[in-house]
Amino acid sequence: MPFTEICIYQVKPQKVEEFENLMLEVKNFLEKQEGLLSLKITRVVKSVKYMLYWEFDTKESYGLAQKNLYESYWKSIEKCLLVPHDKYIGEVLF
Repeated sequence: MPFTEICIYQVKPQKVEEFENLMLEVKNFLEKQEGLLSLKITRVVKSVKYMLYWEFDTKESYGLAQKNLYESYWKSIEKCLLVPHDKYIGEVLF
């Protein structure tokens, strides 16, 4: 059964450019993860919030991709955030 994660990132205003450049790299990295079915990164209009949506074929594929993200890009992402990100995970919502 497909498994999804939605993350909401609230970025420090002075870190927007850095975050956007970083997320371009992250997107390229995530697109190579095994089992990925869908990936979207969206900026919320007139805000410094971004939504990352990714969907995998199984929980196991998701877990491996999550581990890979944390080991490679997570510290850089975290430095751009005002507050810890919100995360919603589970079966496909749409």
